[in-house]
Amino acid sequence: MTLEIVKIKEELRNLIDDYAYLGDEKKISEVMDLFTPDLSYNVYMNGNLVSNVSGRENMEKDFNAHASQVKTYFTLNGQHTVKINGDAATGISFSQIKMIREVEGKDVLTDYSVKYDDQYLYLNGKWLIKERIAYFIILESRSIS
Repeated sequence: MTLEIVKIKEELRNLIDDYAYLGDEKKISEVMDLFTPDLSYNVYMNGNLVSNVSGRENMEKDFNAHASQVKTYFTLNGQHTVKINGDAATGISFSQIKMIREVEGKDVLTDYSVKYDDQYLYLNGKWLIKERIAYFIILESRSIS
């Protein structure tokens, strides 16, 4: 493995971690800067497609609408494997996401176990996410005090 490959892998891991950090802080406009303008973002829950968004403007609207319903986000990233091909790459990463929402006056914690399939592009001196498919594999909700 060359030093250049190691550097690219670190940049791609930082991209994934930045997505989590900024999302947890609800810095949605900054999250959008991590994607190509023509992005595609699909979400599957229990094997069913529940969201299909393309373009930064549409995704920013969706993310802001979602964030407005969430009191707290907490994301923990796990393994991240990439394959690099010049200025393009693919990656698989895993995350544990916790969200707290208020439902009927009670705080409800939902835990999500998520697998992301990504396509990345190197544009204007930085790596960006071009396509993200999120597979919400395990979902658990419970009231908390």
